[in-house]
Amino acid sequence: MKDCTLCPRNCHADRLGGRRGYCGQGAEIMAARAALHFWEEPCISGETGSGTVFFSGCVLRCVYCQNHNIAESRAGRIIGWERLSEIFLELQDKKANNINLVTPTHFVPQIALALEQARLGGLHIPVVYNTGSYERVETLKRMEGLVDIYLPDLKYMSSRLGERYSHAADYFETASAAIAEMVRQTGGPDFDDKSGLMKKGVIVRHLVLPGCTADSKKVISYLYHTYGDRIYISIMNQFTPVCELSFFPELNRRITAREYEKIVDYALDIGVENGFIQEGNTAEESFIPEFDGEGL
Repeated sequence: MKDCTLCPRNCHADRLGGRRGYCGQGAEIMAARAALHFWEEPCISGETGSGTVFFSGCVLRCVYCQNHNIAESRAGRIIGWERLSEIFLELQDKKANNINLVTPTHFVPQIALALEQARLGGLHIPVVYNTGSYERVETLKRMEGLVDIYLPDLKYMSSRLGERYSHAADYFETASAAIAEMVRQTGGPDFDDKSGLMKKGVIVRHLVLPGCTADSKKVISYLYHTYGDRIYISIMNQFTPVCELSFFPELNRRITAREYEKIVDYALDIGVENGFIQEGNTAEESFIPEFDGEGL
Protein backbone atom coordinates (compact mmCIF):
# COMPACT_ATOMS: atom_id res chain seq x y z
CA MET A 1 0.00 0.00 0.00
CA LYS A 2 3.04 2.24 -0.07
CA ASP A 3 2.71 2.10 -3.87
CA CYS A 4 -0.78 0.69 -4.24
CA THR A 5 -1.50 -1.73 -7.06
CA LEU A 6 -4.15 -3.81 -5.26
CA CYS A 7 -6.73 -3.19 -7.99
CA PRO A 8 -6.49 -2.90 -11.79
CA ARG A 9 -6.47 0.90 -11.58
CA ASN A 10 -2.81 0.65 -10.54
CA CYS A 11 -2.96 4.19 -9.17
CA HIS A 12 0.33 3.80 -7.24
CA ALA A 13 -0.98 5.96 -4.40
CA ASP A 14 1.12 6.04 -1.24
CA ARG A 15 -1.76 5.05 0.98
CA LEU A 16 0.57 4.41 3.90
CA GLY A 17 1.80 7.98 3.54
CA GLY A 18 -1.68 9.45 3.82
CA ARG A 19 -2.71 9.64 0.18
CA ARG A 20 -5.95 8.17 -1.08
CA GLY A 21 -6.15 5.76 -3.96
CA TYR A 22 -8.63 5.67 -6.84
CA CYS A 23 -10.85 3.80 -4.38
CA GLY A 24 -11.04 6.95 -2.24
CA GLN A 25 -9.42 5.26 0.73
CA GLY A 26 -6.17 5.49 2.65
CA ALA A 27 -4.46 2.74 4.61
CA GLU A 28 -6.96 2.58 7.46
CA ILE A 29 -9.97 0.31 7.10
CA MET A 30 -13.20 2.26 6.71
CA ALA A 31 -16.55 0.50 6.94
CA ALA A 32 -20.17 1.62 7.10
CA ARG A 33 -22.02 -1.32 8.64
CA ALA A 34 -21.48 -4.81 10.07
CA ALA A 35 -24.75 -6.67 10.66
CA LEU A 36 -26.96 -9.58 9.66
CA HIS A 37 -28.17 -9.12 6.09
CA PHE A 38 -31.13 -11.02 4.61
CA TRP A 39 -31.18 -9.93 0.96
CA GLU A 40 -28.57 -12.15 -0.62
CA GLU A 41 -29.26 -15.37 -2.51
CA PRO A 42 -31.16 -17.90 -0.32
CA CYS A 43 -28.13 -20.17 0.05
CA ILE A 44 -26.13 -17.22 1.41
CA SER A 45 -28.67 -15.45 3.65
CA GLY A 46 -30.56 -18.52 4.85
CA GLU A 47 -32.96 -17.94 7.72
CA THR A 48 -30.58 -16.27 10.17
CA GLY A 49 -28.83 -13.90 7.77
CA SER A 50 -25.41 -13.28 6.31
CA GLY A 51 -22.87 -11.54 8.56
CA THR A 52 -22.18 -8.66 6.22
CA VAL A 53 -19.47 -6.03 6.48
CA PHE A 54 -19.93 -3.11 4.06
CA PHE A 55 -16.58 -1.47 3.35
CA SER A 56 -16.36 2.16 2.24
CA GLY A 57 -14.84 3.11 -1.10
CA CYS A 58 -14.80 1.25 -4.39
CA VAL A 59 -12.47 0.60 -7.31
CA LEU A 60 -15.28 0.81 -9.91
CA ARG A 61 -17.69 3.61 -8.94
CA CYS A 62 -20.41 2.64 -11.41
CA VAL A 63 -22.59 5.59 -12.35
CA TYR A 64 -25.73 3.75 -11.17
CA CYS A 65 -24.28 2.40 -7.89
CA GLN A 66 -26.98 1.67 -5.31
CA ASN A 67 -24.45 2.06 -2.49
CA HIS A 68 -23.03 5.27 -3.93
CA ASN A 69 -23.16 7.11 -0.60
CA ILE A 70 -20.41 4.88 0.76
CA ALA A 71 -18.72 3.89 -2.50
CA GLU A 72 -18.03 7.43 -3.69
CA SER A 73 -17.59 9.32 -0.44
CA ARG A 74 -15.67 9.04 2.79
CA ALA A 75 -18.72 7.95 4.74
CA GLY A 76 -18.05 5.30 7.33
CA ARG A 77 -15.99 4.68 10.43
CA ILE A 78 -12.32 3.87 10.73
CA ILE A 79 -11.53 0.55 12.39
CA GLY A 80 -8.31 -1.38 12.89
CA TRP A 81 -7.78 -4.88 11.57
CA GLU A 82 -7.85 -6.18 15.14
CA ARG A 83 -11.34 -4.70 15.60
CA LEU A 84 -12.40 -6.19 12.26
CA SER A 85 -11.32 -9.60 13.53
CA GLU A 86 -13.51 -9.12 16.61
CA ILE A 87 -16.44 -8.10 14.41
CA PHE A 88 -16.20 -11.36 12.47
CA LEU A 89 -16.48 -13.33 15.71
CA GLU A 90 -19.33 -11.14 16.98
CA LEU A 91 -21.30 -11.80 13.77
CA GLN A 92 -20.69 -15.52 14.20
CA ASP A 93 -22.04 -15.26 17.76
CA LYS A 94 -25.18 -13.64 16.31
CA LYS A 95 -25.77 -16.86 14.31
CA ALA A 96 -24.63 -15.46 10.98
CA ASN A 97 -24.45 -18.15 8.32
CA ASN A 98 -21.23 -16.70 6.95
CA ILE A 99 -18.99 -13.65 6.93
CA ASN A 100 -19.83 -11.52 3.88
CA LEU A 101 -17.17 -9.03 2.76
CA VAL A 102 -18.78 -6.39 0.52
CA THR A 103 -16.42 -4.39 -1.73
CA PRO A 104 -13.27 -5.61 0.02
CA THR A 105 -10.65 -5.25 -2.73
CA HIS A 106 -8.83 -2.14 -1.53
CA PHE A 107 -8.52 -3.51 2.02
CA VAL A 108 -7.38 -7.06 1.19
CA PRO A 109 -4.10 -6.98 3.20
CA GLN A 110 -5.87 -5.88 6.38
CA ILE A 111 -8.84 -8.21 5.84
CA ALA A 112 -6.49 -11.17 5.39
CA LEU A 113 -4.84 -10.37 8.72
CA ALA A 114 -8.22 -10.03 10.41
CA LEU A 115 -9.46 -13.35 9.03
CA GLU A 116 -6.31 -15.17 10.09
CA GLN A 117 -6.64 -13.75 13.59
CA ALA A 118 -10.37 -14.57 13.75
CA ARG A 119 -9.73 -18.18 12.76
CA LEU A 120 -7.26 -18.48 15.60
CA GLY A 121 -10.07 -17.15 17.81
CA GLY A 122 -12.60 -19.72 16.66
CA LEU A 123 -14.11 -18.42 13.41
CA HIS A 124 -15.46 -21.45 11.58
CA ILE A 125 -18.30 -20.24 9.31
CA PRO A 126 -17.68 -19.73 5.58
CA VAL A 127 -16.26 -16.45 4.29
CA VAL A 128 -17.89 -14.77 1.27
CA TYR A 129 -15.99 -12.34 -0.97
CA ASN A 130 -18.63 -10.04 -2.52
CA THR A 131 -17.21 -8.01 -5.40
CA GLY A 132 -17.84 -6.14 -8.63
CA SER A 133 -15.05 -8.34 -10.08
CA TYR A 134 -12.72 -5.54 -11.13
CA GLU A 135 -9.91 -7.42 -9.45
CA ARG A 136 -6.27 -8.29 -9.97
CA VAL A 137 -5.62 -12.02 -9.92
CA GLU A 138 -2.53 -11.37 -7.79
CA THR A 139 -4.68 -9.72 -5.10
CA LEU A 140 -7.20 -12.55 -5.13
CA LYS A 141 -4.41 -15.05 -4.58
CA ARG A 142 -3.77 -13.40 -1.20
CA MET A 143 -7.25 -14.61 -0.19
CA GLU A 144 -6.75 -18.23 -1.22
CA GLY A 145 -7.54 -20.47 1.71
CA LEU A 146 -9.30 -17.62 3.52
CA VAL A 147 -12.34 -17.29 1.22
CA ASP A 148 -14.82 -20.15 0.82
CA ILE A 149 -17.43 -18.53 -1.43
CA TYR A 150 -16.95 -15.92 -4.12
CA LEU A 151 -19.93 -13.73 -5.02
CA PRO A 152 -18.72 -11.71 -8.04
CA ASP A 153 -20.58 -9.64 -10.60
CA LEU A 154 -20.14 -9.96 -14.32
CA LYS A 155 -21.64 -6.66 -15.41
CA TYR A 156 -20.85 -6.35 -19.11
CA MET A 157 -19.12 -7.94 -22.08
CA SER A 158 -19.17 -4.73 -24.07
CA SER A 159 -16.11 -2.51 -23.60
CA ARG A 160 -18.31 0.45 -24.53
CA LEU A 161 -20.68 -0.26 -21.65
CA GLY A 162 -17.77 -0.90 -19.30
CA GLU A 163 -16.27 2.48 -20.14
CA ARG A 164 -19.55 4.41 -20.10
CA TYR A 165 -20.99 3.02 -16.88
CA SER A 166 -17.94 1.92 -14.85
CA HIS A 167 -15.03 3.92 -16.33
CA ALA A 168 -13.40 0.61 -17.22
CA ALA A 169 -13.19 -0.31 -20.91
CA ASP A 170 -11.21 -3.39 -19.86
CA TYR A 171 -13.93 -4.55 -17.46
CA PHE A 172 -14.79 -7.84 -19.17
CA GLU A 173 -11.20 -8.96 -19.74
CA THR A 174 -10.30 -8.11 -16.15
CA ALA A 175 -13.45 -9.54 -14.53
CA SER A 176 -13.41 -12.77 -16.55
CA ALA A 177 -9.80 -13.44 -15.51
CA ALA A 178 -10.74 -12.73 -11.88
CA ILE A 179 -13.71 -15.11 -12.00
CA ALA A 180 -11.51 -17.83 -13.47
CA GLU A 181 -9.19 -17.45 -10.48
CA MET A 182 -12.13 -17.62 -8.09
CA VAL A 183 -13.36 -20.86 -9.64
CA ARG A 184 -9.84 -22.27 -9.50
CA GLN A 185 -9.66 -21.53 -5.78
CA THR A 186 -13.04 -22.90 -4.74
CA GLY A 187 -13.81 -25.63 -7.25
CA GLY A 188 -17.43 -26.59 -7.87
CA PRO A 189 -20.36 -25.67 -5.61
CA ASP A 190 -20.79 -27.46 -2.29
CA PHE A 191 -23.91 -27.16 -0.13
CA ASP A 192 -24.89 -28.29 3.35
CA ASP A 193 -27.30 -31.19 2.92
CA LYS A 194 -29.54 -30.14 5.82
CA SER A 195 -29.69 -26.35 5.57
CA GLY A 196 -29.13 -25.89 1.84
CA LEU A 197 -26.55 -23.20 2.62
CA MET A 198 -23.54 -22.91 0.35
CA LYS A 199 -20.28 -23.99 1.95
CA LYS A 200 -17.98 -23.45 -1.01
CA GLY A 201 -18.20 -22.27 -4.59
CA VAL A 202 -18.90 -19.33 -6.89
CA ILE A 203 -22.16 -17.53 -7.62
CA VAL A 204 -21.79 -15.01 -10.45
CA ARG A 205 -24.33 -12.19 -10.41
CA HIS A 206 -25.57 -10.30 -13.42
CA LEU A 207 -27.72 -7.21 -12.96
CA VAL A 208 -29.89 -6.61 -16.02
CA LEU A 209 -29.69 -2.95 -17.04
CA PRO A 210 -32.32 -0.98 -18.99
CA GLY A 211 -31.84 -1.36 -22.72
CA CYS A 212 -28.90 -3.76 -22.37
CA THR A 213 -30.54 -7.14 -22.99
CA ALA A 214 -28.30 -7.97 -25.96
CA ASP A 215 -25.21 -7.61 -23.78
CA SER A 216 -26.89 -9.52 -20.95
CA LYS A 217 -27.42 -12.50 -23.24
CA LYS A 218 -23.72 -12.45 -24.14
CA VAL A 219 -22.78 -12.43 -20.45
CA ILE A 220 -25.06 -15.38 -19.64
CA SER A 221 -23.84 -17.31 -22.67
CA TYR A 222 -20.20 -16.73 -21.77
CA LEU A 223 -20.68 -17.88 -18.19
CA TYR A 224 -22.63 -21.00 -19.08
CA HIS A 225 -20.46 -22.12 -21.95
CA THR A 226 -17.28 -21.43 -19.99
CA TYR A 227 -18.21 -22.96 -16.63
CA GLY A 228 -21.36 -25.03 -17.09
CA ASP A 229 -22.47 -26.43 -13.73
CA ARG A 230 -19.26 -25.44 -11.93
CA ILE A 231 -20.85 -22.11 -10.97
CA TYR A 232 -24.28 -20.70 -10.20
CA ILE A 233 -25.59 -17.72 -12.17
CA SER A 234 -27.79 -15.18 -10.38
CA ILE A 235 -29.84 -13.03 -12.77
CA MET A 236 -31.07 -9.90 -11.00
CA ASN A 237 -33.92 -7.56 -11.88
CA GLN A 238 -33.52 -5.12 -8.98
CA PHE A 239 -31.96 -2.21 -10.88
CA THR A 240 -33.31 1.00 -9.38
CA PRO A 241 -32.22 4.53 -10.36
CA VAL A 242 -30.97 6.07 -7.11
CA CYS A 243 -28.19 8.36 -8.41
CA GLU A 244 -28.13 11.50 -10.49
CA LEU A 245 -28.45 10.08 -14.01
CA SER A 246 -29.09 13.17 -16.11
CA PHE A 247 -26.00 12.33 -18.20
CA PHE A 248 -27.22 8.75 -18.58
CA PRO A 249 -30.93 9.16 -19.41
CA GLU A 250 -31.15 5.64 -20.81
CA LEU A 251 -30.63 4.32 -17.26
CA ASN A 252 -33.15 6.58 -15.61
CA ARG A 253 -35.83 3.88 -15.38
CA ARG A 254 -36.36 0.40 -14.01
CA ILE A 255 -36.15 -2.56 -16.34
CA THR A 256 -39.42 -3.84 -17.71
CA ALA A 257 -40.86 -7.24 -16.90
CA ARG A 258 -40.41 -8.17 -20.55
CA GLU A 259 -36.72 -7.24 -20.54
CA TYR A 260 -36.09 -9.49 -17.56
CA GLU A 261 -38.19 -12.34 -18.93
CA LYS A 262 -36.18 -12.29 -22.16
CA ILE A 263 -32.95 -12.85 -20.26
CA VAL A 264 -34.38 -15.58 -18.02
CA ASP A 265 -35.94 -17.34 -21.02
CA TYR A 266 -32.64 -17.14 -22.87
CA ALA A 267 -30.77 -18.66 -19.93
CA LEU A 268 -33.23 -21.54 -19.78
CA ASP A 269 -33.10 -22.05 -23.54
CA ILE A 270 -29.32 -22.48 -23.60
CA GLY A 271 -29.45 -24.95 -20.71
CA VAL A 272 -28.70 -23.02 -17.52
CA GLU A 273 -29.90 -25.05 -14.54
CA ASN A 274 -27.71 -23.83 -11.69
CA GLY A 275 -29.13 -20.39 -11.16
CA PHE A 276 -31.20 -17.90 -9.23
CA ILE A 277 -33.84 -15.50 -10.50
CA GLN A 278 -35.81 -12.79 -8.75
CA GLU A 279 -39.58 -12.93 -8.83
CA GLY A 280 -42.03 -10.07 -8.46
CA ASN A 281 -41.31 -6.36 -8.19
CA THR A 282 -38.05 -6.63 -6.28
CA ALA A 283 -36.93 -3.26 -7.62
CA GLU A 284 -39.71 -1.68 -5.57
CA GLU A 285 -38.26 -3.04 -2.34
CA SER A 286 -35.31 -1.56 -0.50
CA PHE A 287 -32.23 -3.74 -0.76
CA ILE A 288 -30.12 -0.91 0.62
CA PRO A 289 -29.57 -0.97 4.38
CA GLU A 290 -28.93 2.02 6.61
CA PHE A 291 -25.22 2.74 6.58
CA ASP A 292 -25.26 3.98 10.14
CA GLY A 293 -22.20 2.31 11.57
CA GLU A 294 -24.12 -0.55 13.16
CA GLY A 295 -21.88 -3.27 14.51
CA LEU A 296 -18.63 -1.36 14.16
